[in-house]
Amino acid sequence: MITVINRLTVHGDVPTFEQALKGITAHMSGQPGFIGHRLYRSLRNPQVFIETAQWTDAASHRAAMQAEAFQEKVKDLGGLATPEPDLFEILEEDAPAPTERA
Repeated sequence: MITVINRLTVHGDVPTFEQALKGITAHMSGQPGFIGHRLYRSLRNPQVFIETAQWTDAASHRAAMQAEAFQEKVKDLGGLATPEPDLFEILEEDAPAPTERA
């Protein structure tokens, strides 16, 4: 599994950005290899968003990004935000143990 982490700094209208991003996410969630997605917004700087997406492998993510439908949708973000994406692999993970219910 790989994780895409994308920092997006919005320069345009935030609601318009969020709507464009929803369209991209809807498209990507239907692609082979897509596992899940989360979107975070900075509390300190509400113009900054962090998007994470999990994919089975880098090749699946690459194929989805090269699709013409994706290229058309991503054009909508052009003047709205500056993306800084990269692919990451988990090296270490520490999560609290689930709590037992009485």
